[in-house]
Amino acid sequence: MKIRESSLPVGWYPRDRAEISRFLSGFPEGKGFAAIAPHAGWYYSGKIAAEAVSSLDKNVQTVAIIGGHLPAGYPPLYAFEDAVSTPFGNAAIDTELRTAIMRITGGNEDRYRDNTVEVLVPMVRFFIPDAKLLWMRLPAQMSSFEAGKAIAAAAKDLGRSVAVLGSTDLTHYGPNYDFTPKGTGPAALRWVTEINDRRFIEAVESGDPSAALERAEKDSSSCSAGAVLGAIGFATASGLGSARLLEYDTSAAVSLPKIPDDFVGYAAFAF
Repeated sequence: MKIRESSLPVGWYPRDRAEISRFLSGFPEGKGFAAIAPHAGWYYSGKIAAEAVSSLDKNVQTVAIIGGHLPAGYPPLYAFEDAVSTPFGNAAIDTELRTAIMRITGGNEDRYRDNTVEVLVPMVRFFIPDAKLLWMRLPAQMSSFEAGKAIAAAAKDLGRSVAVLGSTDLTHYGPNYDFTPKGTGPAALRWVTEINDRRFIEAVESGDPSAALERAEKDSSSCSAGAVLGAIGFATASGLGSARLLEYDTSAAVSLPKIPDDFVGYAAFAF
């Protein structure tokens, strides 16, 4: 059996089971089949991500985690291993579902170190311990909406109960990200939270994949728009309705009252 091992430093998320359990305790049990979560280190976005992951139905057979960090022009990427290593033991990859989806979408092996899927795997393992996983990443282009629909079609053909978890952070603001249209300080934070991220959130809630992609591209308000389009595509094909915002904040929250020059927006959605 080929295992996909962790590639991120310990600081991204805890490796101790008891620490993870304490961190994730107290979230309500959900019944949803699609969600969108942020993917920064747990110190910054872990509680917001947990709102999204815990909203998923605990009885699903497979959770497809869709990451991003892929610009337009890239093919879908899939983990080709048989299982993923987690602090709670190895989580099996649904290789049958992966094969069925790839017949529709094509794609290549994900050989890269990337946080967009890995930081969410322990949460899925904690909240839905019996589910298999599908590890994939989608590019920021409209074909990713169709890829989300392909997940729904493949799951239906296999008689598989599947939930999808899309993974994206929102506006990356500050000198370190080379993005400072409103300078720094309170005015910059207000602009990100009340205007730039808000426009992207409204596009996601509208259920229009082209609107979400347009806002991400024009406003630099999503680092992994392909993952969002994949989640919307799955929800659309599955008749789940539109997304609703569960929680929103920025990494600046951990520094307040001081406002850092660099910060990132985070949002959790459920369908």
